[in-house]
Amino acid sequence: MQSITRIAAAILFAYSTTAFAQAPAATPAAPTTASAPAAAYDLEADVTRAMKLFDVPGIAIAVVKDGKVIAARGFGVRKLGAPDKVDAKTLFEVASNSKAFTAAALAMLVDEGKLAWDDPVTKHLPDFQMYDAYVTHEMTVRDLLTHRSGLGLGAGDLLWWPTTSFSTDEIIHKLRFIAPSTSFRSSYAYDNLLYIVAGKIIAAKSGKTWGETIRERILAPSGMTGTTTSLAENAGNPDVANAHSKINGKIAAVKAMPVPNAVGAVGINTNAEDIARWMNVLLAGGSLGKDANGTERRLFSAKQAREMWTAQTPMRISEPNAKLAGTKPNFAAYGLGFQLRDWQGKLLALHSGALQGFYSKVVLVPEEKLGIAILTNAESGGSLNALQYQLVDRYLNPASTTDWIGAVAAVENENHAREQSRLATTKAARAAKSKPSLALAAYDGDYQDPWYGIASIRHVGGKQVLSFSRTPDLTGELEHFQHDTFIVRWKERNFNADAYVTFALNPDGSIERMKMQPISTETDFSYDFQDLNFTPVKKAP
Repeated sequence: MQSITRIAAAILFAYSTTAFAQAPAATPAAPTTASAPAAAYDLEADVTRAMKLFDVPGIAIAVVKDGKVIAARGFGVRKLGAPDKVDAKTLFEVASNSKAFTAAALAMLVDEGKLAWDDPVTKHLPDFQMYDAYVTHEMTVRDLLTHRSGLGLGAGDLLWWPTTSFSTDEIIHKLRFIAPSTSFRSSYAYDNLLYIVAGKIIAAKSGKTWGETIRERILAPSGMTGTTTSLAENAGNPDVANAHSKINGKIAAVKAMPVPNAVGAVGINTNAEDIARWMNVLLAGGSLGKDANGTERRLFSAKQAREMWTAQTPMRISEPNAKLAGTKPNFAAYGLGFQLRDWQGKLLALHSGALQGFYSKVVLVPEEKLGIAILTNAESGGSLNALQYQLVDRYLNPASTTDWIGAVAAVENENHAREQSRLATTKAARAAKSKPSLALAAYDGDYQDPWYGIASIRHVGGKQVLSFSRTPDLTGELEHFQHDTFIVRWKERNFNADAYVTFALNPDGSIERMKMQPISTETDFSYDFQDLNFTPVKKAP
């Protein structure tokens, strides 16, 4: 998420006869490919243009219509500087587009009578606990999926992002220490941690890992044979896209960000061919078609399909830039694993996904049986939005000539220039000649946050270094900004998440607390530094 939302990546799934009824063994035939209704539409020209405008090395596109595959193909390269091309089988991390798989798995459990959407979470996870006792008691399985818990945007994401050593159980346990930002069920704020809880319920009911369940109960029946539920499963497969991020404004290949402790929120790796199959299953209301005996096979019932695409939490509608006025919806809400909105009078069910080096989007138009998936190996929300608007518009209105790609690029450039100007103004206005209140060595030590744990400041090689104890890559040098505020410059420059570090003092001159805040509004919201409240760890006598 730079100025847009990035989110997470890891989805697994498990099966057991004690929790799930056995899925039909037959695998559906590969989707047939048809010539597009808008056969004259030049998909390649638009995708190639978007790649150039938004600096994206590789993109995979899948388009389905009326149960047939209109397009499933790749563009560009898997890794910048290497010749290998993206194709229809190239795997991409799809991050929070994994949430739909979590919702589908829970829908299957509901169909089988193993749980109900409005069951208390504590009925299935007795040790579950939120910050507030009332919320703990009232939180339902439905609430886990609908972003209305009272947690702030991305609250607690630093427990898994970037890669941490916390276990899934530790992350769930730490929810009890994260203070809410609003009252329960009062407003929408996107979170990841409660989807991790949902994944834990799936594992608890199945007796297997979430990944095993997803593979056995969703991927295999749907014919998604190339899709994986962890980065570890991709080992040995050469047809995997490489992550790319901006470093000092220039796109570069970077290492992937494994997040196996965030299953339920993220984790699926898929390709154009497989995600086309998934979109067709969703557009068919969970149906897998008929077997040789003419019996319909299903992942989940039509009733649960309707529930997943029913508005659960209203979302605030912001006023878009005038260049994008035509994209403003009349309604926006979150369902179960899907965002819901309208486009030119038609319902859209969609979701974005973002992890370090990968952004993706899935857009479904149920009324038209149209599905579009965009998988990228770069961190460009602009490319996703541009292609979403352009492709949905062209496939629904073949005669349209609106240049959504150009409009989104223009708006993104304006927004970025405005943010750069703001940052320059802030830097110029600082008290450059001010000094820290204390000697630099006095700021060294261990600091503890109620939910994250320990961060330390040490002098290393003549530099003052801040490091997070459970996040190996979250280490950076401190430089003085003004007064008792410093800036941490992270060693991993592709994070693009440098932050202010501010100290408050007690009357006796000792340090009372350390607070943090992202410098740029373009920082991915999963770097929720502003939610941390560090206090010095007192040394033993």
